[in-house]
Amino acid sequence: MDTPITPKERNILRRLASQVAELATRPIEQEKRDLWLRHNALEATRPLIFCDPENGWGEIFPADQLECESDLTRWWEFRLRQEIFWGTQMCDDRVIEPYFDVDHVYSETDWGMHETVINSAEGGSYVWESPLKDYAGFAELRFPQITIDNAATARLIEQAQDLLGDLLTVRLRNGWWWSLGLTNTVIKLRGLERMMLDMLDQPEELHRLMGFIRDGNLARLDWLESHALLSFNTDGAYVGSGGFGWTRELPQPDFSGQVRTKDMWGFSESQETVGVSPSMFAEFVLPYQLPILERFGLNCYGCCEPLDKRWPFIKQIPRLRRVSISPWSNREKMAEVLGANYIFSMKPTPTDIAMETFDEDRIRTGLQKDLQITRGCRVEVIMKDNHTIRHDPSRVIRWVQIARQEAERV
Repeated sequence: MDTPITPKERNILRRLASQVAELATRPIEQEKRDLWLRHNALEATRPLIFCDPENGWGEIFPADQLECESDLTRWWEFRLRQEIFWGTQMCDDRVIEPYFDVDHVYSETDWGMHETVINSAEGGSYVWESPLKDYAGFAELRFPQITIDNAATARLIEQAQDLLGDLLTVRLRNGWWWSLGLTNTVIKLRGLERMMLDMLDQPEELHRLMGFIRDGNLARLDWLESHALLSFNTDGAYVGSGGFGWTRELPQPDFSGQVRTKDMWGFSESQETVGVSPSMFAEFVLPYQLPILERFGLNCYGCCEPLDKRWPFIKQIPRLRRVSISPWSNREKMAEVLGANYIFSMKPTPTDIAMETFDEDRIRTGLQKDLQITRGCRVEVIMKDNHTIRHDPSRVIRWVQIARQEAERV
């Protein structure tokens, strides 16, 4: 059913979209775009800065302060306000673009079974009951299937176009995935403790499960590609666990108009196996990720897991360009091995923004140390994984200011 947009909502959304459109015309946006293009090409630039408050967005724009009424228009309002905040207050290196993206309306089946969430707070921790109690249930597993509601998608596009099309370019764009890491799916089906024990007690069965999840992801990529449902992430799209996709290296020379995985950035990680030895990671995880990453034109790897001990294996990834360096990584070692050959995607601890006291000296000292360690690397500084900003938007604004000062000093 179509969501009616009231005259009041129309005025609100058009006013916000006009602000975004105006911001997108600023010369600084082209300067930032050029900086990302050079950075992603491994040219020497100053460290790039990006801050995503993540769960903190709800503290910047609390639900009771949104003006629209329906779920759809409130979501559109929220997104437009984010763009304006990025462009006028946070002022990091994220490019404000003159686009308004709309997702396909679709449904997707599970893997033949799914976890049961037992306890969950919005944006907080939770536990779940995994359905694959033993491998006798393996026969029940199925590859997920996507069904597109083309009529509803067309109506949504038409609605966005009618509302905002003269202000922003409306695009039909789905991300379809964040990570193609596989292990998140496995632990939901099998459970983290069971998966780790399986490495010792039932290795053949775990290999079979990992292979099945790999094949399901490959089949999903095949289906999306063959149905022309993929979109470029080689522009202002968020890629990996931080940074943006701006590049002139993609699409491939034989590109003829339909986006393929090899025209895109790929991304994988395995945060769930942080307690697993490098050798077990190399046996049970990476071999199943590699066939997926092989399909992409450029690749990102890692999120919160430290990669210094896994690097001898990670460096096998084809066309690896962006490497996540979490707060738990050995920065000195990773700076040495990455050098100017990869993007050093530095993740400062989000604790600095979440603590009771906002300690500017601590933040500045930490950034100074890390940026000194990474001199000669291709660095981006990504503040993310924020579960709270203590209901104080000035914290992310000030963090960006400090990070920019230190980046320019380098």
